[in-house]
Amino acid sequence: MAFARLHISKLEGMEFYKLFGTGSKEGFSSNVNPFSNSGIYAIMAVWESEKQADIALKSSKVFKNYIFRSQEHWHLFLRNVSVKGKWNKKIPFKKFENNIEGDLVVLTRATIKPRVLAKFWERVPNIQDVIGNNKDVLFKIGLAEVPFFQSVTFSIWKNETDMNEFARKIGPHSEAIKAVRKEKWFSEELYARFKIIKQIGKLEN
Repeated sequence: MAFARLHISKLEGMEFYKLFGTGSKEGFSSNVNPFSNSGIYAIMAVWESEKQADIALKSSKVFKNYIFRSQEHWHLFLRNVSVKGKWNKKIPFKKFENNIEGDLVVLTRATIKPRVLAKFWERVPNIQDVIGNNKDVLFKIGLAEVPFFQSVTFSIWKNETDMNEFARKIGPHSEAIKAVRKEKWFSEELYARFKIIKQIGKLEN
């Protein structure tokens, strides 16, 4: 992953990309491993077209190496249906009409102000327990560009109704959102929703 930037940034059709470490359990904070999961890494890429993404995955050296060295690999082709906020002062996703069928993918990204780092991460274990026990969540993982200072969540839901019920239900998550808004914990944030249009491979372990 450390050398991937040299290759990925040169791929034809690449508009925006990020490399991530992943968290243990449902995020980056748990009693088992408070830092990261060294066995799973993720790449998010925005392409000019689905065709160019397909070509890169099948023919580029960097993706071929990842596939060869991985026990499992999972490629999700997503189409954005809504986006709010910015990522590194940019809006990386193009919004499409929200009439696409399929499971709902939710991505959140925030840069946490240093003065509230302790407050933010104190709340994470309780939120993890709630989302970990939620049967409406098909998949969830915590990601980060810079551990502890930048938090990214990636989750897949059966539908928008189930996701909204979780977000608004009284409990650790809604209480954390209130604190974030009241005390202005984030210096930058982004919330985006997608629909899955194609999958290649799997991730089961």
